[in-house]
Amino acid sequence: MTSETTTSAVDEPQSAGSALKQGLWFLRQQWSVVVPISLALSLPVFWHQRIEAGDLASHTYNAWLAQLIERGQAPGLHIVRQWNNILIDVALARLGIWLGFAAAEKVVVSACVVMFFWGAFTLIAATSQRAPWFLIPLIAMLTYGWTFQMGFMNYYLSLGLGFFAIALFWRGRTLDRAAGIILLGLTLLAHPMGFICVAGIATYVILAERTIGWHRWALLTATLTAIVAVHFYIVHHFRTQYWETSIFYLMNGADQLVLYGDRYAKVAMVALAFGSVALLYDRRREKDTVSRWRFRTPLELWAILLFTAAMIPELIQLPQYAGPVGLPVSRLTSITAAMGLCILGHMHPRKWHFAGFAAIAAVYFALMYQDTGTLNQMEAQAEELVIKLPYGRRVTETIWPRPDWRILFVNHMVDRACIGRCFTYSNYEPASGQFRIRAYPGSPIVADSPKAAEAMEEGKYVVRTEDLPMTQIYQCDAKDFTRLCMRDLVAGEENGRIGYQPSHSP
Repeated sequence: MTSETTTSAVDEPQSAGSALKQGLWFLRQQWSVVVPISLALSLPVFWHQRIEAGDLASHTYNAWLAQLIERGQAPGLHIVRQWNNILIDVALARLGIWLGFAAAEKVVVSACVVMFFWGAFTLIAATSQRAPWFLIPLIAMLTYGWTFQMGFMNYYLSLGLGFFAIALFWRGRTLDRAAGIILLGLTLLAHPMGFICVAGIATYVILAERTIGWHRWALLTATLTAIVAVHFYIVHHFRTQYWETSIFYLMNGADQLVLYGDRYAKVAMVALAFGSVALLYDRRREKDTVSRWRFRTPLELWAILLFTAAMIPELIQLPQYAGPVGLPVSRLTSITAAMGLCILGHMHPRKWHFAGFAAIAAVYFALMYQDTGTLNQMEAQAEELVIKLPYGRRVTETIWPRPDWRILFVNHMVDRACIGRCFTYSNYEPASGQFRIRAYPGSPIVADSPKAAEAMEEGKYVVRTEDLPMTQIYQCDAKDFTRLCMRDLVAGEENGRIGYQPSHSP
């Protein structure tokens, strides 16, 4: 896209009234571009037989359990009424009835991908008042970044909805902001962490856009001070754990591109360097001082999010949940990256911008295709193994990612393989208290303790007589982490006694 076509695509709707009308005008004018982009964007959802995205497999498995609960076929489990962290789970359970879970996954995840991408696109357009066509490769990379690959689909959907909400609060009128409030409600249904982040950013945007001079600096200072206060409150009232965050790229949003090994870190650094150079070159050529700093609000938000990532822990044990709230910093950087793209959106689009970003994206998606293909082959092995088991057999799994991977939870591929066949006894969701499916004490098909579920996934669980019969699926070749085997467990042994573990690697 040239700068001329990009500018003309948004000049007209600016005079059309509300932000909602501008959005409708944009869709009418650009549908022939929006539809092909959306279809192309969904390609990674379909390029393998199964969607390899960490915790997604667990969501699908628990959607199957929800169906069994409703039919009275899941002893020891029940469904509670819950008003957050549920949208994906409910959608998978309901669509699974009509389409089957494999097709339901494709439909739901495709919808989430499109929502996230166009939500980010809309947010960038709202901040820069220019359709960011030249940033499409970077937005696509973020769409399939760390948050997606980890399978945090409720949080992921909350961000997609939230990006639209922030855009409405940023540029909208009264009716637009009413629609933004409705979207905020949907973000809460999807995930409370996404709701808190989106609501905080929307509040800052409204206040920042209405303040000037020293009042603006006072707002920034007050926000950073509030973050420090929250930090001290959390560490003094809850059990927490901090992870290594001293490396800059682990907090500035580029970490969303670091997935399956060190190769992605190099791609992330190239993307960060190319974007930074392009921005500096563009700002240097900008003669108008006022225009040069039009991206002040997203820059401030980016800095605030960077500071927040350095101040909050990666594990927080809240009293209302049996399991900890995990990885808030790593999740937060999805929004940090989006704010970075909002800053880049203020550049004057040039053909070499799009060419450079497209080349980086091509390498990124090629690597992703290769690595998710490996996981897909491993899951095919898991399916071949569990099909030999009698229905209802308890299963635990110790399946580890490579040591240099940032994508965890690959073990949940066994959860999805068990649908319709077996029960993963190590299923963490019911015991955590954070999802709508809960376990009664002594449930025969799932661990009722988050500590027990964690020990099973780590291979440190001591099998009890009452657990039997129980089967273990594990990596059986220390030289080939993709090879899976299966064996029956006996009372008194650790479930990870045999097989590959990172600490046992050669």
